[in-house]
Amino acid sequence: MPLPYRGRGSRLASSRVASTSVHSPRRAGRGAPWSSHALRLTRRRHSSEQVPPGPEPQADFRSGKWLQEHAGGDARDSQQTARAGMGSRHRICSQEEVVIPCDSDNDSGSVDLQLSNLEDIKKDPSSLELTDSDIFDITGLSQESFIDSFRHLTQQGPVSEANVERLIQSIQEVFNGELQSEFEKLTFLRSLSSLSQTLPYDETTESFIHSHITDIVHVLNMLIEEEPLHSLFSSVRQEVFITIANLSYQDIHLLFGSEDRADLFSLITKSIITLPSVETLIQLQEIMPSGSYNTECLYRQTFQAFSEMLQSLVVKDPHLENLDTIFKQMDPWLQSTKDHERERATASMAQVLKCLSRHLSLKLPLRFQRLGHFVALMALLCGDSVTEVAEEAAEGMHCLLHVTLRLKCTIYDKKNHPNLRRAMKKCQELLELYSIKQFYSCPFKIAQIFEAFLNSNELFQFVMTTLDGLENLKHPCTQKSAGELLITMVKNAESRFEKVPEIMGVICARLSIISQPRVRRQIINTVSLFISRPKYTDIVIGHLLCHPVPYDRHLAELWRTLEVELPSTTWILWRLLRKLQKCHNEPTHEKMAYVAVAATDALYEVFVGNRLQAATFRLFPQLLMTLLIQIHHSIGLTMSDVAVPSGLYTGQEMSSEVTPLCFAIQATKSLLLRTLCWQEFNIMEKNKGWTLLEGKECHLQGVSLLANALLERNHLLAQKVMYLLVPLLNRGNDKHKLTSAGFFVEREDIRSLLPCILDLLCETDEKIVLLAIQILLQLVGTMDFTTLTAMMKTLFTLFGDVRSDVHRLSMTLFGASIKSVKYTDKKGVENQVLDSLVPLLLYSQDENDAVAEESRQVLTICAQFLKWKLPQEVYCKDPWYISPSEAGTVCKFFGKKCQGKVNLLAQTLMFSKNAKLPIRRAAVLFVGLLLKYVDCSELRTKGTDWIENEIISIDLHLQPGFCGHLDLKALLHDPEPSLCIIASQALFRVQKVGAEPDSRQSIPG
Repeated sequence: MPLPYRGRGSRLASSRVASTSVHSPRRAGRGAPWSSHALRLTRRRHSSEQVPPGPEPQADFRSGKWLQEHAGGDARDSQQTARAGMGSRHRICSQEEVVIPCDSDNDSGSVDLQLSNLEDIKKDPSSLELTDSDIFDITGLSQESFIDSFRHLTQQGPVSEANVERLIQSIQEVFNGELQSEFEKLTFLRSLSSLSQTLPYDETTESFIHSHITDIVHVLNMLIEEEPLHSLFSSVRQEVFITIANLSYQDIHLLFGSEDRADLFSLITKSIITLPSVETLIQLQEIMPSGSYNTECLYRQTFQAFSEMLQSLVVKDPHLENLDTIFKQMDPWLQSTKDHERERATASMAQVLKCLSRHLSLKLPLRFQRLGHFVALMALLCGDSVTEVAEEAAEGMHCLLHVTLRLKCTIYDKKNHPNLRRAMKKCQELLELYSIKQFYSCPFKIAQIFEAFLNSNELFQFVMTTLDGLENLKHPCTQKSAGELLITMVKNAESRFEKVPEIMGVICARLSIISQPRVRRQIINTVSLFISRPKYTDIVIGHLLCHPVPYDRHLAELWRTLEVELPSTTWILWRLLRKLQKCHNEPTHEKMAYVAVAATDALYEVFVGNRLQAATFRLFPQLLMTLLIQIHHSIGLTMSDVAVPSGLYTGQEMSSEVTPLCFAIQATKSLLLRTLCWQEFNIMEKNKGWTLLEGKECHLQGVSLLANALLERNHLLAQKVMYLLVPLLNRGNDKHKLTSAGFFVEREDIRSLLPCILDLLCETDEKIVLLAIQILLQLVGTMDFTTLTAMMKTLFTLFGDVRSDVHRLSMTLFGASIKSVKYTDKKGVENQVLDSLVPLLLYSQDENDAVAEESRQVLTICAQFLKWKLPQEVYCKDPWYISPSEAGTVCKFFGKKCQGKVNLLAQTLMFSKNAKLPIRRAAVLFVGLLLKYVDCSELRTKGTDWIENEIISIDLHLQPGFCGHLDLKALLHDPEPSLCIIASQALFRVQKVGAEPDSRQSIPG
């Protein structure tokens, strides 16, 4: 039994589109009349006006006779139902009026912007509530047309119950069978379309359709699949679109909600968009005449039906989820490389937006989350090379602006109303400057208008879509539009962007495919805008440094041609420099940080480009010292010694000639040239300074050469460099201190930095200590007494240093210090000089000839200071143990001179455990000989155990080379025979002194 009627009678055909004749256009709206381009376009390309009709089909599907024969009942009801099913004026070319859905002239709206209602916003933009009139005034849309733009059909009488049952039965038969001929297919579709008109008042129909949606979708999918992809010889497609639209008006959506419905949507979209161009279709008809239809007329009607089907989906779309689905389906076709496909997609979206803008009744939550992408895509199409595409897109943008305003009014709460008002005011001010035609023909003006309404995520979408437009190599005008849109949006949106690394990634990837100089300049300027804003500077630099080095020509061009305003240049260069400095401050790892190499190469490219010249001069000291330190870090390294991020060089081979050192040298050279240090550069080149800098052993000579060149030729820059040296000496690592000390060698005015330099004497790095000594040798004559004595104490601890050069030069500086002592201060350093005699004397026996010779030279200086005349035996180069008589003479001299002044015996015993055999042997021999000249009564009083086997309590910092116990008995078991013999002889003398109370007194002084 069929379900009973609901008793509600007939109602309007939902939100059906009006049937408007194109033969009597009417223009309405505020301002000067302007014919809607979409209407003109529909007339020209998507209607049958002035197209000769084709032959009549064999069956007249428009007649009431058809419905009566197939469904029975009242022919009048059937005719009304057929008209309600929008079949008669859509289905076939005839001399009847052509219906252009949702596109009548009086709906086109005025293009003259009426802004008088917004004068109050100028006066007080925060005092008023937002109303629809504000939006209409800005966009030029009629409020009346927005409220009710559709002229509904006249009320139709209900279809009889018998007709409903027959329609259901005929449709059910299709579900259980197959559709063979075109006639059967059209019959099914028109039956379904007619049945849909009974949904408002017939529960049987509602139950049937809802329970068979899957079957309906399956049949429609099958019908579309059976249609040829590259020709149009039947109206089946058109009827499918009409049927879907009719059901959509009754809230039965066959294209949303499940995977099979989405597949159907995709299929029908592809079936109409990918049809050959109209010209090709006409040619096909001439080759294979169908006999039933005029192909051009059929195409225009089919496309018109498709357009109306899409519009039917957004008539009631409060959450914009249908718009979102439509846009996802049309997105790839809007970006098609084929002109006719892009034109169809654009025309369809323009009509959808126009329909949506007039029936917009938004409610939260909104499901459309791709506004930025949509705006950018339509803006790119406004600059399309195909005039029809550009005009359609411009019309769509006009409606999209209205949709955007309403959307933002819906989602903004009261707290954000002031922001929205400011955006609307900006929109108003910009629109006052441009005519509507000028606005939509200039993409950058579109960006100016919409920027105010896009949030950060939408701005990101806009930029990424615009960047995708750069890939359109077939249409250079699209690249041009993309460049204009991008630079304008970034310039106006300032610091409201998110996901900047992703944006930078796409820009870098696109640079290689942009051939137009103007567009390349715009893209690089976009990077310049991002990098010049402090919020993004580190982000942009960090991303650019994550590319392979040496940079390819595109990234090199980017670094070289950065277009930055003068106040920002120093900031950018400083942040790039800091990237490199931070690598130097990190603990030393097995491999060098890749960022250090990349930043060095980036600095080189920046110097070559010379766009940041003022900042380069300003930061010259920091740049020079940092690059010199990078050179020091890079000596001897290859790229295999660099921690290169995985995947960075995929598919690329790294040249063996590319090294971290070559980047550092290049950058340093370009720095000198760009700061006009040509003479310094010439000095370095003539004296092989660059080669010296690259050498491990001669690096410091190169640094000193450069420092000397700066002093001679550019004293001002040298002065600036000096200010950097103090913090580097105080807090830097070994390479900081070494490079800084190398610079100090050539300085003449650094007395204030002496404390820092003295601290370098305690460094573990030999090169730093040697440089410090070299500097101090130049300054020793200018030191005050306090500084001098402090330095002498420090130098004394370096006597016997395992680093032979440090040992030798520390004695040299010690001797120079003694020479520089003023006569009035001699008494203050006398004890230090006396304490140095034994170490100097013993180190004259060192196995290193240079150390032994320097010991004798300094010993001579000490004797002169004390006004002593050393015996010639002191200068004998033979070891003492093979010349005992000469050794005895030396011991006799020092025993007499130091009696009562220095505890020679105790001090000498400290060296009996020295690491070097010659020093140990000389010390033990000296102890044995000294026993002849010491006060024996004192020895007997104190005893000799402290000499034989006790540890002597002496300040160790005065006894260089000491290691372990100081007893002679332990030396009797030394593996070296000569030392054992000498130790036994010395021990014998010690024991003899202790056992003989009447021993001879020591020689009086």
